[in-house]
Amino acid sequence: MHDQKAPLNVLFLCTHNSARSILAEALLNDMGQGRFKAYSAGSSPRENQQPNPQALQVLQMAGVSVEGLRSKSWDEFAVPSAPHMDLIITVCDNAAGEVCPFWPGHPATAHWGYRDPYEGGAPVDAKLEAFRQTMHMIRHRLELLVNLPTQKLEQAVLQTTARELSAH
Repeated sequence: MHDQKAPLNVLFLCTHNSARSILAEALLNDMGQGRFKAYSAGSSPRENQQPNPQALQVLQMAGVSVEGLRSKSWDEFAVPSAPHMDLIITVCDNAAGEVCPFWPGHPATAHWGYRDPYEGGAPVDAKLEAFRQTMHMIRHRLELLVNLPTQKLEQAVLQTTARELSAH
């Protein structure tokens, strides 16, 4: 039982919003027990970008819902009508160095870097294994996040808390 009324809104960013940020969004929504609401976006998704099929496959194999997952630009979250974000986490090194839009409400930010599981011309099963490993690394860090006591998730300390988790 927690005393937080509204869930904590978390936005995961990566360049194309097709793999790592999609994995993080789906996992946190699955694990968040109503305390968290996850979203994801990309700094520069390609035209007609879709979530990576292997990312969706490893989520489904882990029993995580992929319903409603779609690739989208971070511009969707920079407009006044967008949900207010409490925490924004970049999950790829490219997006970490990019100039972010102005986020209403000055949310906490952190960078949790993961290698691109899609890199290189690896065979399909090796790629699938890379996606599975990336999903497990993200899940491990998210488990730490969702199990934090409520006071660690209050706006005043959220920045420090999220950045401390990047070391795990």
